Amino acid sequence: MNRIEVYFVVLPGMMLLDLAGTAEAFRIANNHGGNYVAHYVGPATEMESSVGLGLSRVESLPERLPEGALVVLSGLCDAAEAKQGPEVRAAAAWLRASWRADLQLMTICSGAMLAATAGLLRGRRCTTHHSLIGQLRARAPEAQIEENRVFVIDGPVATSAGITTGIDLTLELIARQADPKVAQEVAGTMVVWLRRDSATPQLSPFLRYRNHFHPAVHRVQDAILADPAKDWSAGDLAEVACVSTRHLARLFKEHTGLGLVDFRQKMQLAQIEPLMRNRDLSLERIAEAGGFGSVRDMRRVWQRQRGEALHRVAG
Repeated sequence: MNRIEVYFVVLPGMMLLDLAGTAEAFRIANNHGGNYVAHYVGPATEMESSVGLGLSRVESLPERLPEGALVVLSGLCDAAEAKQGPEVRAAAAWLRASWRADLQLMTICSGAMLAATAGLLRGRRCTTHHSLIGQLRARAPEAQIEENRVFVIDGPVATSAGITTGIDLTLELIARQADPKVAQEVAGTMVVWLRRDSATPQLSPFLRYRNHFHPAVHRVQDAILADPAKDWSAGDLAEVACVSTRHLARLFKEHTGLGLVDFRQKMQLAQIEPLMRNRDLSLERIAEAGGFGSVRDMRRVWQRQRGEALHRVAG
């Protein structure tokens, strides 16, 4: 692949994992055929990260970026983002003055806010952390902001939801710029078991319906999540909860808003959805992996739970 110069903009209060996760992914890619050269630039030579670790030997913001360079804007901790100190203002001014059509931009979490301040999201599809969507809309009213997406790529502008989604976006860029096999090698080295794509929602179904404090219901949810494909009976789950089947049904509905069958089916679908994108797998194998009795059962549950049929299931 052609050499790509990557410029990480380093600012006070920067989320360390945003920087480190992305930088490591590019470094590992170089061991498998990538050709990325990292630069760490900022308005000051020394700064403190979000976790208090000092960052030094930061290069000055370059007067001109090389052709095809990738600029990475990491998120800032809440206090740094709210403060909008002189370093952040200097970085925004530099971005406005430096941006050209041949450059690429990548933002992680609240890094999108800095891009918006610099005017780089105008007319672009983009996203950010779900807690910042309203603020991003206010700062970039002409942007097309997509909610609940892991990342969005619109031409040269790529934005992600935050923290680990920066790694997802980096893997996608590596797949496009280098080779999908390189991205796969990086994911394996980093022990990222599943590469999420741009259609994946930020709010994982595996984490929803857990905003309660009932231990018996949590035990049942943990059991289902550990093996969504298992043919769980009401008796099995009642035994896990240490209550009667009738009492469990009432408790589960009260604390999650869902029935036991609905919850289990949602987890089954969450498990098979990534498999749908693997064209080498038959629908029969996918249905089996999800614990469905047949492809017909899988289609029926998908259409009922999602309200629409995934293309491969629609048949």
